[in-house]
Amino acid sequence: MAEDDKPDLTRLRNIGVIAHIDAGKTTTTEHLLYYSGAIHRLGGVDEGTTETDWMELEREKGITIQSACVPFRWRDHTINLIDTPGHVDFTAEVERALRVLDGCIVVFDAQKGVEAQSETVWRQADRYRVPRLVLVNKMDIIGADFERTVADVAERLQARPLPVVCPIGQGPARESDDPFRGVIDLVTWEACWFRHSDPARPDGKLVERGPIPEAYLARAARWREKLMDVLTETDDQDLITTAYLEGKPLDPGALRALIRKRTLANEIQPVFCGSGREHIGIQLLLDGVVWYLPSPLDRPPVQGVHPKKRDRVEMRRPDVHEPFCALVFKIQADPHGELFYLRVYSGAAKAGSRVFNPGRDVREFLTKLYHVHADPANKDPLDAATAGDIVAAVGLKASITGDTLCDPQHPILLESIQFAETVVSMSIEPESSADRARLEQVLTTLAREDPTFRWHHDVETGQTLMSGMGVLHLEVKTHRIREDFGLKVRTGKPRVSYRETVRTPVRVWGECIRPSAPVPLFARVLLHVEHYRGNEPITFVNTLPPGTLAPTALSAIEQGVRSALQSGELGYPVIDVRVTLEQVETRPDQSTDLALQTAAADAVNRALKDNITLLEPVMRLEVTVPEMYLGPITADLSARRAEITEIQTRGGLRIVHALVPLARMFDYADAVRSASQGRASYTMEPARYAPAPDEVLQHMLGLDTSALR
Repeated sequence: MAEDDKPDLTRLRNIGVIAHIDAGKTTTTEHLLYYSGAIHRLGGVDEGTTETDWMELEREKGITIQSACVPFRWRDHTINLIDTPGHVDFTAEVERALRVLDGCIVVFDAQKGVEAQSETVWRQADRYRVPRLVLVNKMDIIGADFERTVADVAERLQARPLPVVCPIGQGPARESDDPFRGVIDLVTWEACWFRHSDPARPDGKLVERGPIPEAYLARAARWREKLMDVLTETDDQDLITTAYLEGKPLDPGALRALIRKRTLANEIQPVFCGSGREHIGIQLLLDGVVWYLPSPLDRPPVQGVHPKKRDRVEMRRPDVHEPFCALVFKIQADPHGELFYLRVYSGAAKAGSRVFNPGRDVREFLTKLYHVHADPANKDPLDAATAGDIVAAVGLKASITGDTLCDPQHPILLESIQFAETVVSMSIEPESSADRARLEQVLTTLAREDPTFRWHHDVETGQTLMSGMGVLHLEVKTHRIREDFGLKVRTGKPRVSYRETVRTPVRVWGECIRPSAPVPLFARVLLHVEHYRGNEPITFVNTLPPGTLAPTALSAIEQGVRSALQSGELGYPVIDVRVTLEQVETRPDQSTDLALQTAAADAVNRALKDNITLLEPVMRLEVTVPEMYLGPITADLSARRAEITEIQTRGGLRIVHALVPLARMFDYADAVRSASQGRASYTMEPARYAPAPDEVLQHMLGLDTSALR
């Protein structure tokens, strides 16, 4: 690529919008697109007219189900924006978005502060060290409190939120003496008012700057002093410290440079405030994206390993002259084919070119490349995908989410994406037996698209079971099977997806001895199997001296181990185990890879025999309830084997935090509504797998599963 054609990556931002459900994330995204000119009319979540909620089901339910990517322009910068779901059932969409984004906006409800899913998405951003901005949204509602929300972010998330704006008033116009009606820019020391370009259609598109009202000077000065206290900590060149101490005017450009430096280092999170309903504050947030969030050049080079030499670290800088390297972070499936979303980290690849998938050791064909505008049907063709960009491709066959694509001459294998374990399953059957094969094909397609959705045949019952992150997750998949793929299906009641683990450590020989087979087979394998909570559900360790086994033989043993652990003594996947290979007995010409794999699986099955602990999914529950109903709520939770970990006070409300087995929560929506006369709300997300009570295991061993549903 010629130097003149090299894209200016300093003017590119790959960002996401993340939040708890109902914090106003999609409405904020809609305003970002409208003020930037990417769309010409503001849509509404309630009306089902937003740009990023393009699926029919999203518009019906008023929630985001799938992340949507939209490119737009602001202040001569290109911004690739991904709007992500807030519901816990679709947390995988947030996980894979944050894996490839350079920065993000975290939206908080000004009344509710930090909520359960807020903590989850914040931890996900921490894991990938993604710099972020904070938007305190819904400043116009009853109970909105900017200062309390900022303090909540600092305390509950161990963060350092730093307001760069503060509100002019808070609360609704009809019920507050000092309603929210504007913001104060602490960097330029100006009041910002948001006027409507068309009185018949309020939109807050026109921003007027002026002097700060006298009634707000003292409050604004207090917030600015906090801003300056933080920024002067690292003002090594005294760019602003001296001027500030001497009371001289401060250069906004110098202030922004320091804020940007601290934000990129993940030392602070600049805080903005606004209201989507009142159309206030979003333009300053857009400026913050450009001024404070990183370009691809501000992020460390992506790191991977050589696929053939895993101890050799490979690096790729965001430069079109580097070898091509990209990560498949999302697959969008529909009856017409699959669309693969790629984050390009280095180099360039043209439409129609061949690339290498090192994880699967196959060549792939990038038939066409696109920029997608939310709905996959709305896409612009591209000649090439270049470093730093987020694009969609068609033509890939073997690749799945988390796979690396690279230059065949310069292979690199990037770290994949880890997803949570499924917690709920449901039977599904076609109404016509003639559609069974097609149903399996559709389920396979949906599983390729969504790594947290799985399906399998239950050997004992003959049922087809699909598993996911929650009941809503499986309802959405069922809706898509019926509507998008045109299949008539029946589903059963949701039930818990249990797991198993080994109870006591055991050292056991497994064998494959078939002397009379057409091809004689012999292999004996000694494994040590123990309970172990590592980074992966299954940890395999080889202690044999180097050169004892060929790489293919060692791989066969590991494959046998992992295959056997897919189904434990009760038929559930086995997790939290470490399997150590200690000895192998072989014979020439008889110890084939098949024999070694079979012997390893036999050893695992022997180790699990009468030696398993049943694990049940435990959920992290957060209930928001008026104080007068706190007693009935906590009493009901105690009856559900809940462990109440904390009860907070927020205004006239109590926030109950608890850990509770999922098996006792399928009827909770009705119960919490009844116990609070409809005034309580709750959110729930997977926390961990924990040992189930003995009576649950006894029910299963007695083949009585009614108590588990």
